[in-house]
This record gives sequence, structure tokens and C-alpha cells, in this order.
Amino acid sequence: MESVVFAGGCFWCTEAIFKALKGVMSVLPGYTGGTVKNPSYEQVCTGNTGHAEAIKIDFDPSIIKFRDLLEIFFSTHDPTQLNRQGNDVGTQYRSAVFYGSEEQKQEAEKFVVQLASEKVFNRPIITTLEPLTEFYEAENYHRDYFAKNPNQPYCMLIINPKLEKFKKKYSILLK
Repeated sequence: MESVVFAGGCFWCTEAIFKALKGVMSVLPGYTGGTVKNPSYEQVCTGNTGHAEAIKIDFDPSIIKFRDLLEIFFSTHDPTQLNRQGNDVGTQYRSAVFYGSEEQKQEAEKFVVQLASEKVFNRPIITTLEPLTEFYEAENYHRDYFAKNPNQPYCMLIINPKLEKFKKKYSILLK
């Protein structure tokens, strides 16, 4: 079992995507990369704690490769926007890979270089690669948010279309 933490905007979106994958054993929304111990959602939303909304993914690398997770991460958010994903603006919505090992760091570095050399995006990738330090689980009401609130306007207008596009592109990797 391995773990990695991705920050790619609102964790409600990223959680819904990564929970659908074969080999992903758990996905927890939370906060990382900041300076305040045990921050609350309200604190993180101010942008003053330094934390990013993120998801911690526990996965079985014999079923799904770390590279597959990187590919999905970079294709389901905009890694060229600084501190923003769509209408969500602030440092808490930054793009980052918080790696759990030196091997993950090296693979993520190679992947970003490949994306840049292939000019996959029209602008430079600003996603940071950082060692995972402290990950704080989000409050319970954030867990499985999309599954529990599919008719909430944010879920219907933002998450559902993103999830449908993801499912078409990566159907072979779905549970």
C-alpha cells in the first residue's frame, strides 16, 4: 500500500474522481501544506493558514500505478492556474503533489517535464511538488460529499460534468 496527497482545487471534486478508481483503497479529504495545527475548514477558507484543500489517496500499486494517478490528477484540473480552480480562488485551491517517497517525487518530476515538453498545456505548469508532512483530515461532513449531495447546485454544475468526462476518458480504470 502507498499513499500520496493531491491538491487540485476543491476536495469534493477530487475525492469523487479518485474514489472511482480500481486499486484506490481510500480517499480522505483534508488539509496539508500549512502552518496551523489541526485547522478547521473555516480557517483554511480564509487563506491564512497556508493549507491546501487536498485528498489523501491510499492505493495498491499492484493494481493502479502511481503514474496513472498522476495522469488523472493532471488531466482533471488545471495545473497552470495559480491559486485557483474555476471559481474557487485562493491559496487553499493551489495545485500540488505532496509525495510520500523519493520514488514518487522523481516520477512526478519526470511526468511534469514530459507534460511540458509535449506542450500538453498552453501555459506553464505551476503545480508544486512537496514532501508530505502533516495531513489533517477534514470534518466528517466533507467525506463523500458528492455521493451524499448529488443534487446540491455545486455538485450538479461543477462536479458532475467533470466526473462524467473523467469516466469516459478513464473507463478502463474504474471500479
